[in-house]
Amino acid sequence: MSTTTAPATGSHAVVAAAPIRTRVTFPHLLKAEWIKFWTLRSTFWTLASTAVVFLGLVTLVGLAMRSLGAAEVGSDAAQIPFVPLMAATQTSSLAVVVLGVLIITGEYTTGMIRSSLSAAPKRLPVLWAKAAVLGAVTFVVTVVLVAIGAGITSALFSGSAATFDLGDAETQRMLFGTALFLTTIALFAFAIGALLRHSAAALATVFGLLLVVENAVALIPWQPLQYVTPFLPYSSGIKVTYSSSMIEMANDMNTRGLDLGVWASYGVLVGWVVVLLTAAAIRLRTRDA
Repeated sequence: MSTTTAPATGSHAVVAAAPIRTRVTFPHLLKAEWIKFWTLRSTFWTLASTAVVFLGLVTLVGLAMRSLGAAEVGSDAAQIPFVPLMAATQTSSLAVVVLGVLIITGEYTTGMIRSSLSAAPKRLPVLWAKAAVLGAVTFVVTVVLVAIGAGITSALFSGSAATFDLGDAETQRMLFGTALFLTTIALFAFAIGALLRHSAAALATVFGLLLVVENAVALIPWQPLQYVTPFLPYSSGIKVTYSSSMIEMANDMNTRGLDLGVWASYGVLVGWVVVLLTAAAIRLRTRDA
């Protein structure tokens, strides 16, 4: 004799609910990229290296200039405090380049990028979120470093004619431009990393362009190259940290090239970033990660 059990009915019946898919918005992606940014070991090392190099060079160059009596140079004294900052900017830019590259190529190396893209099938918002987090963090960190560096320089040259005039528009532009340049050069490296997707290849490309190609163009005494100089990313973008007299000097050395202004020169670097990010976005949409 067998017993047949009827299926449960009425209020006691259990109905399996379909899984609810949560729509991933851009703020969600920003939060996810923010968390990933700070969980990477390379983030702390590169940011720490940037801080040590920047502040260390500001101090060392400032001490060297003070010991040589560089603050007593008459009408040029107002530019003296910027020399340590400019030396620190040029060297620490290499550290932010490494940060910009590794923040994107590291995900391709580990395969984590596939998880990010599966959560956001449109793909491009992931790229924009990474760039936004990198840009925001780099800008805030470099603003703090510039402020501390300016304080160190002011202390080293206190009592002399070499002081910062924070009420001067050019001084404000040079200090703000330092943080702006370092942020943009980090995004430049990020764009190349997103395009090449390989850490070694991206770093070799960025350093090769910034350190080898640009210096070669500047040193080779071939007049047609002077038409190229105003459109190189690093040498154009860094002019936003220069004083007007330094820009005039640079333009005088480039007798056949275009005499671009401060913001036009910085716009050249921004243009490089836009073009490279566009190329990276096209590859992301058309090629598998």
